[in-house]
Amino acid sequence: MSLAPIRVMTLSQLSGAQDWRLSLAHDRAAHLLIWVTRGQGRLLLNGTRRGVGTHNAISIPAQTLFSLELGRQGMGLVAVIPDGSDLRLPLGPRQLRMRDVSAISELTSLFEAAVREDSSGRELSQDALDAHIALMSVWWRRQIALPDNLPVRMNAAARLSAAFCQRIAQFYTTGMSMADHAAALNVTPTHLTRACKAASGRTAADLLTERVLYAARIALSETDVAIQDVARHLGFGSAAYFTRFIQQHTAKTPTALRQSARR
Repeated sequence: MSLAPIRVMTLSQLSGAQDWRLSLAHDRAAHLLIWVTRGQGRLLLNGTRRGVGTHNAISIPAQTLFSLELGRQGMGLVAVIPDGSDLRLPLGPRQLRMRDVSAISELTSLFEAAVREDSSGRELSQDALDAHIALMSVWWRRQIALPDNLPVRMNAAARLSAAFCQRIAQFYTTGMSMADHAAALNVTPTHLTRACKAASGRTAADLLTERVLYAARIALSETDVAIQDVARHLGFGSAAYFTRFIQQHTAKTPTALRQSARR
C-alpha cells in the first residue's frame, strides 16, 4: 500500500480554522514538524505542558499525544509526513526554542520553499518535497545535537504523565477508564491525577476525555458513520451515553454537531 503524500501547509490549514482540532489533546497518524512564526501560547507534548512562542520548532512523532494553543494571532507552518516514510526524522517528541538568527533563517527558508513546491502542482513536486523535508530533518538533527538543546531531565510526575499519554493514544477506543489506566501503570487514580495535573495542567480524566472527544468530533464532522457505530467504536456502552457525553462537552447533540460541521 502506497503512503499518503507529504504535505506542507499553515497551522490554520491544518486545523481547518477550527481551534478544537489543535487545542484538544490528540494524536495523529502522521509525523508533524511545526515551525511557529508568530504568537505565543501553550503546548502539551509528551505529557508535559510547556510555553510555546515565535521561532519554536516542534517535532511530534505519529501516535504522540499533543495539543497546541496559539490564540488568534498565532501563525506557523507544518510539514505532515506519513508514518512509514523512509525519511530520517527526529527521534521522539521535541521542542526547540530557537535564538540563533542563521538557524532561524535556514528553517524558515526551507519551509517557505516546501510550501511553494506543495502548492505548485508541478511534475515531480512530491520528489522535490521529499528533498525539502530531508533537509529539514538534517536541520532538526543538527540542532538537537547542540548542547543548548539537550532535553531536560523529566521528574517522576512528568514520566508518569508521559506514560499515561502513551496509553491514551494506544487505548482510547477501548472504553478503559482513567482508573483502569492507573491500575495498568501500578498507581492509584489519585496519584495519577496529581502527577498529570502537575506535569500537564490537566487531570488524567481531562486528558482521556479530550482524546475521546477529538475522535468523536472528527468522526461526526468528516464521516457519515452512523452515530451508534461511532459510539461503539469509541467504547461507549450505548448511543444514549455517547449523546450525553457530546452534549456535556459541546452543548450540542451528535446530530446537531454533524449538521453544523457540514454547514
